[in-house]
Order: sequence, then C-alpha cells, then structure tokens
Amino acid sequence: MALLWGIDERAKRGPKPGISVDRIVFTAIGIADAEGLEAVSMRKIAGHLGVGTMSLYRHVPGKAELLDLMLDGVGSIEPEDVEHLRSQPTWRDRMRELAHSFWEHYLAHPWLLHVDQGRPVLGPNGLDSFELALSVFDGLLLTDQEKVGFITSLDSTAAGLARVHVNAKQAEARTGISDQEFWEAQSPALESAMESGRYPRIASLADDSFSALDEETFTFAMDRMLDGLEVLIEHRRKTGWTPPPRGAAFGEECREEETV
Repeated sequence: MALLWGIDERAKRGPKPGISVDRIVFTAIGIADAEGLEAVSMRKIAGHLGVGTMSLYRHVPGKAELLDLMLDGVGSIEPEDVEHLRSQPTWRDRMRELAHSFWEHYLAHPWLLHVDQGRPVLGPNGLDSFELALSVFDGLLLTDQEKVGFITSLDSTAAGLARVHVNAKQAEARTGISDQEFWEAQSPALESAMESGRYPRIASLADDSFSALDEETFTFAMDRMLDGLEVLIEHRRKTGWTPPPRGAAFGEECREEETV
C-alpha cells in the first residue's frame, strides 16, 4: 500500500535515484501489453531502462508488489477522458461510455484478463477510476449497493467477452490457423452431427448466428442491461420510491418494491 500511494520510506534513503517507481511500472506495463505478463521480469525491465537489475529492487521489492503497481498504473485516467464522459447528455449515454471504456481497457491491456483480481488493488488510480464510475450514477434512483453491483456487472460482461475476443486472436497467432480455417476443418463432423437429428435447435440456427463481432455482442448485452435499469428507474420515479435506510439488506428492499 505504501508503494501504491508513493509513501514508501525506502525511497528517502541514499542518494537521489536515477530511476523511479513510475518508470519501472510503466516499462513493465509496456512489456506486458506487447508480450504478455509472463514476459515481465526485473531483468527485462532493467534492460529497457539501461540499468542494473538489482538497482530496481531499491524501488520495488518483488514481482508481487510490481504486479499490484501495474494493476493500479493501468487505471490512470486522462483529464480529457473524464471531460468526455461527463459531457455526455444523458445518464444512459454516460453509462454506455463507461461500459465501452471497460471494453477498450481490456483490449489495450489483455494481460489483465489473466490476473486474479478477486481482491482489488486499492491504489490512487484504481480509486480515481471507481470514483469516476460512481459519478455516472449521480441523481439516479438507486441504492449504493445497486450502483456498485451494476458497475461490477458491466465490467464483468466486458471482461468475459473481451477474453473470448483476445483468446481467439491469440489462438490464431499461436497456431497460424485462422478462425475461418478452424471452422472449415470442423465442418464435416458438425454437418454429420446436425443431420443426426440429435440437435434440432442448433441445426435450425440461421447461417449468420455466430457472425456477430465480439464488440457487437458486448454492445447488445450492455444495451439490454441498460434497458432493464431504465425500466427500474422509471418505475421508482412513478411510484415515488425513496432509498431505504443505509444498511438495509438488498433482499429486504427488493421485497418492499414487489409489494408496490
């Protein structure tokens, strides 16, 4: 945590360093973006910076701490991105921009899709991103728990479909076989299976059923989620709903709404 917030006492000892935590972290991010997380090593970072490997440990004690710093580093937000999000005319437009920023984030840093983030990294950039995401909900008739849950749902949907997209691209690069070539190779076996009568619903699917691009699928899912949220908000507006007391259980609130 001290490193994340730039308050590590170790940086105060000795002569003024020629390298910084930020330089180390963003060099590591660049390597991970280009070659994958497994390519990141202190030796490779030192080579990019033109310094000795051991000198990096004065700033970052190990790979685990470096990964935390990288996870927070990719969460940095440019002022123009904040302005663009906040300039959108409606809450739904702002929500769509937020969701697409999740999608673009995973495509820009595909290694994130393979990191266990069950425990969030509580650094300044991550909290800045979360603060901005929460601002999208300003003025909406939602509880705090619902806001956090919806952000998590949008992010998880983006991550899941981005993983499908990235894995397909990586499979093609790894094997040298395109998606079209892969499916053409499966065609004889699939045609035989469809003719067996065992899979009538699959056999009746239109030829273009699987032709949607991954981003199109994400956009469709996101818009349907926003449709549902819009219905809920409109229902609450019409019925004069007010937020329950802080700390009320989510299930209790849902049961109260069902009786309206």
